[in-house]
Amino acid sequence: QVQFVESGGGLVQPGGSLRLSCAASGIIFSAYTMGWYRQAPGKQREFVARITGGGNTAYADSVKGRFTISRDNAKNTAYLQMNVLKPDDTGVYYCNIAPVVSSWWGQGTQVTVSS
Repeated sequence: QVQFVESGGGLVQPGGSLRLSCAASGIIFSAYTMGWYRQAPGKQREFVARITGGGNTAYADSVKGRFTISRDNAKNTAYLQMNVLKPDDTGVYYCNIAPVVSSWWGQGTQVTVSS
């Protein structure tokens, strides 16, 4: 079955950086556009970034210039490099394909930006 396993979250001070990883299994990874999404406390899950199999990217306005999405098709893994983190970036980060398949959500990884 399809599985996405997110990792790399943690507690970081404002202005800091984190790199998230998403290991995929059960799909032909290179054939799918991969996306990162996040859910802040009390809010709906929202789009963060996506990358096509060929490497074309798109970002939410709130993270443009700070976050970079990438992928390694040989490793079936997508990444999200997050720089200049802000408290508003706090939340649980998930990966999925884009557009999402609701039954494919993983457990996510918690990112907390706080001093």
